[in-house]
Amino acid sequence: MEEILDSIVDAIHDFLVDLCGGIFIGIFDDANAATGNIAAEVGLTPSQWSGSIFNMIQNLSNNVIIPIAGMIITFVLCYELITTITEKNNMHDVDTFIFFKYVFKTCVPLL
Repeated sequence: MEEILDSIVDAIHDFLVDLCGGIFIGIFDDANAATGNIAAEVGLTPSQWSGSIFNMIQNLSNNVIIPIAGMIITFVLCYELITTITEKNNMHDVDTFIFFKYVFKTCVPLL
């Protein structure tokens, strides 16, 4: 009788071990496949990934964001020029370095 119970227990044990092993192998295979898919997706450029969205963002940047940034830079540079002129007593105490500094401050944001 004890041999029959041991055989049943061994059969159930083997079944559960095989079942769990199969499940874990399936999980690892799925994880490896997902990693391969992610590697393929990460390697794409924005235009290859979704061309229509990339074109929409590029058009939005060219038509909206760049002109707004240009207006802000223009305002800041005009304000800087006005404060530079008024700071030196309305051009009575002028140094040529002021203009070089202003040209440098103008060129850096434009780049």
